[in-house]
Amino acid sequence: MITARHPPDQATPGALAHMALGHVEREYPNLITHLMRDAQDIAAPSTLHPIFYGSLDWHSCVHSYWLLARAARLCPESESAARGKALFERNITPEKVARELAYFQAPGRGSFERPYGWAWLLKLAAELNTASHPALIEAGRTLAPLTDFIVQQFINFWPKQGYPIRTGTHYNSAFAGILALDHVESCCAGVQGHELGRILRQRASDWFQSDRSAQAWEPGGDEFLSPTLIEALYMARALEPQAFVGWFDAFLPALADGQPQTLFTPAVVSDRSDGKIAHLDGLNLSRAWCFRALAARLGEGHPASGRMRDSATEHLSVALPHLGADYMGEHWLATFALLALEA
Repeated sequence: MITARHPPDQATPGALAHMALGHVEREYPNLITHLMRDAQDIAAPSTLHPIFYGSLDWHSCVHSYWLLARAARLCPESESAARGKALFERNITPEKVARELAYFQAPGRGSFERPYGWAWLLKLAAELNTASHPALIEAGRTLAPLTDFIVQQFINFWPKQGYPIRTGTHYNSAFAGILALDHVESCCAGVQGHELGRILRQRASDWFQSDRSAQAWEPGGDEFLSPTLIEALYMARALEPQAFVGWFDAFLPALADGQPQTLFTPAVVSDRSDGKIAHLDGLNLSRAWCFRALAARLGEGHPASGRMRDSATEHLSVALPHLGADYMGEHWLATFALLALEA
């Protein structure tokens, strides 16, 4: 397990997967967002969610499964990959998927895990649907009813949201849009996939096209996403390359000069046992991911690329030693570490 005492160079896919395996089936402590319609709805987490009951909360469990699937692709012969594949065979079964789907379909639960958990479910499905190992391929097929439902949820809801949610927490619209586009671009074919892609790109333009000279008043006290950088990354995914460069230069016109300075200053975490304050470790990791991904999109010739890559390295060096410092971070930070390390 990676802890605050271990150096950042041990943050390998295998080590991150080992961390996820330590909590993906850990039922307690558990933070449930659960609409109870009557006394019959009182139940243990593993009864309500027979697959995604661990890792403190539903969405963290989903993206821990993604981490395990991704790590198995990157390190297929590792011990953690073997354990991850066994987990998928054991837990992603038709009966359990049907029960997860029924939870979403119950009256009054239309906003459950919207949009963060929705987006991570699609990210997980994309990884499984492009896997090469039989156990993961079969898991993707078995998960398909829930995946198709979530795709349709996006198609139904995204046009209705008139204004984006810009906060750097779970409700952020741009982050969900990015992960949903990952799904569309990797495996979501047919009429439904085409429609989802069209909606995701159109809403990015509707919401953010006119944004200029971002002040980057961040971070908020419990943010794990940079509202500024995650918006830019969504636009990078939604716009054609040349159109994106023009938009980006107007959105962050002084980035090459290190402004706004707040974007380049890693967040300080005062108490890693506090689940909200611990989000700031995730902010440092997600900034590193965004900086690296944006620099890659803009190319070596862009004047801000070098500064963004250097800042990504700095943010990683601040965050990686603390992935296992406390369960409030341990149950989810490894996922964002892998996003940043792969970017």
